[in-house]
Amino acid sequence: TVITRCVSVDGGNRVEVEALIGEEKRTLSADVIADEDELHDKSELRICQLIFEALSDITGYTPPWGIQTGVRPSKLMLRLIDEMGVEGALRYFKEDLLVSEEKTALAHTVATAEEKIINLSENNSFSLYVSIPFCPSRCSYCSFVSHSIDNANAKRILPEYLEKLAEEIEMTGKIASELGLKLESVYFGGGTPGVLEAPQMDRLLGAIEKNFDLSTVREYTVEVGRPDTVTPEKLRVLKLHNVGRISINPQTFNQKTLDLIGRNHKVEQAVKAYQLAKAYGFDCVNMDLIAGLPDETFEEFCSSVDTAISLSPENITVHTLALKRSSNLGTSGTEVSGGNTAKKMLEYASERLKKSGYEPYYMYRQSKCVGNLENVGWCKKGKDCLYNVFMMEECHTVIAVGAGAVTKLCEPGTANVERIFNYKYPYEYISGFDKISERKNGIKSFYLSY
Repeated sequence: TVITRCVSVDGGNRVEVEALIGEEKRTLSADVIADEDELHDKSELRICQLIFEALSDITGYTPPWGIQTGVRPSKLMLRLIDEMGVEGALRYFKEDLLVSEEKTALAHTVATAEEKIINLSENNSFSLYVSIPFCPSRCSYCSFVSHSIDNANAKRILPEYLEKLAEEIEMTGKIASELGLKLESVYFGGGTPGVLEAPQMDRLLGAIEKNFDLSTVREYTVEVGRPDTVTPEKLRVLKLHNVGRISINPQTFNQKTLDLIGRNHKVEQAVKAYQLAKAYGFDCVNMDLIAGLPDETFEEFCSSVDTAISLSPENITVHTLALKRSSNLGTSGTEVSGGNTAKKMLEYASERLKKSGYEPYYMYRQSKCVGNLENVGWCKKGKDCLYNVFMMEECHTVIAVGAGAVTKLCEPGTANVERIFNYKYPYEYISGFDKISERKNGIKSFYLSY
């Protein structure tokens, strides 16, 4: 329980915070000196700082991101640098938002890396996201709309889903062409796009080629996903269609943890899938790891980091477990790593990755992350994933197709972002396809309105 008060004292203003967890109670107060027009904002900031201080004292854990909220700390850093210079932005993070020295430096490093990629984007640039909301099985931590391909209903509707998806790709390509938009990156995500059979991949990638001008594309990514979906036939198809970047995501190299979270692959399959991808000539492979998974120790996580680095993929993305409400893990009450342990995990990963030639190039935060921590994409020099930055920093439009896909329309030179939502579930997407077609016309309306 937290109670806050704003009171007048001797002609001045004071804020008070009373925090209670169980039998532990802390009461803090501070005077606020501000002009009338700034009083509300400064009082609110000071209250947040006092709540943070009180709860950190009671729990014994001080979240390194302080009172900074929002998905995109690097985007905030770039804006503050523009408004108050580098020193002013760093000072605001540390002194006002109470962000630790380490996380402030991380936000600044990522912001600097992202700025170079953001500057590649032009007023008519856009990226294309393709949603494949099917998986081999559902992971315990997953909250995405995805269907296990082992389910009879999912198998039944997948062919029709792909037919409708090809239709949406066709109509979207026509709209992009009519508006003179320039395609910068293509990203297949999910779910697990790797659940598609090689012929299905071939037809879908062919639909992209038929309906979009790919001559301007800087990056083409397919998030294959589960190592147990990787086959020589699928890799040949991807290479045939000039896909240059793929993701093979082990999440952990600890078999006990894989079994616990519902990943049905073996550790050896992840290693072999990566080696097969390199044998087929993919020069940019991403691997995901998750810190804070249930029943995984600090030492086991460190071993996973070491294994990933020993394979030497071009990208390694280190996520922090997010306890989403709609996930099985979020509702089961299963014990996961505490904030201090997860923080140590990320510190180890950061140190090892830096020493191994990787640089942080993009980041984001999620609600309900263990320890209120972050997700960071690391890459070897020159191997940044452009789409991740374009999408996360909202520097140009991302047109999304498929079930659960959200198109984000970004007005150049402004912070204006409008969204067009597709139906979440594949069966809704199929049955409501006419409505999706209507909504796609919103892209034209957006671009013709300014």
